[in-house]
Amino acid sequence: MIGYYVHHHGRGHLHRAMVVTAQLSVTVTGLSSLPRPAGWDGPWIQLPRDDAGDAPTDPEAHGRLHWVPAHDPGLRGRMATIGGWIEAARPALLMVDVSVEVLLLARLHGIPVVTMVLPGDRRDAGHVLAHGVADRVLAVWPPDAGEMVVGIPHGVDVHRVGALSRFDTRIGEPLLRPSGPRRRVVVLAGAGGSNLTPRDVAEARAQTPEWHWDILDARSGRWVEDPWPLLQNADVIVTHGGQNALAEVAAARRPAIVIPQARPHAEQVTTARVLARSGRWPAVAHATFASLEWADRLSTAAALPGEDWSGWNDGHAAERLAVVLEHELERHTSRTSRPTSRVTR
Repeated sequence: MIGYYVHHHGRGHLHRAMVVTAQLSVTVTGLSSLPRPAGWDGPWIQLPRDDAGDAPTDPEAHGRLHWVPAHDPGLRGRMATIGGWIEAARPALLMVDVSVEVLLLARLHGIPVVTMVLPGDRRDAGHVLAHGVADRVLAVWPPDAGEMVVGIPHGVDVHRVGALSRFDTRIGEPLLRPSGPRRRVVVLAGAGGSNLTPRDVAEARAQTPEWHWDILDARSGRWVEDPWPLLQNADVIVTHGGQNALAEVAAARRPAIVIPQARPHAEQVTTARVLARSGRWPAVAHATFASLEWADRLSTAAALPGEDWSGWNDGHAAERLAVVLEHELERHTSRTSRPTSRVTR
């Protein structure tokens, strides 16, 4: 049996976990502050939140970790719950997506750990330590994507499996284009936080009367649990630079305008920079949701060949990631099942 830690920020980590665990042949226990999702087959441990305090004290432990606020009851309960589960369940392996602190806690309990690495600058002390002690470090971008991350410790190999999304099994479905003279643009503002404002959208719409706009924003706009029909039928998708959003855009094979949002360690800015410099992917990147020249921006993006996303997301990353986890599980299970010998002096 293995555990799978799912970070609660945004929805991409959960979507990724659902897709990967569906490929595994072993029981998987989910651990997260999120409630148990519909369709999760194995056990689910809902953890206390550790970010409910008003004024956290020394959350970075003098710059050595990421989030360990002193005397926080949520953090204490969270770590105690994970430790109690490890003692009771005796997992052979823990997949961590993502948390430096959960990774270190598991490894200090003697549990081998596989972890995701996100794009950006990971040269801080916490990431260097975590990536150095993990058994495997995985990345959900293609091997030829370029310099997506810096700060990986010397000797640690990052296994790049390609982008993956919850829609990968639907790649290649026939288009059901809506009738009408206007072209369509979908805006993915996401659930992890966005600086998009109603005024931004209103100005963009005013400049582009020949375009129909669908705004998917968890805070203030329309939100749908299954955006696939909208993505698939868009002429252009305007998206933030999160891994999950880009993987879904790539699965839909639609050209994109990428506007990175502020995230720790320059995660989205790094991804947007790689896309802009490469020229291989059907995406253009802009720093902000500017209020000028939207008609030209959409026309330029719409001319890009959406099928070129196939090199970013070929639809098989979840299978490759599951193979890595199965291999690590087999390796550690066989190791613990070997007879031990005692040497007497």
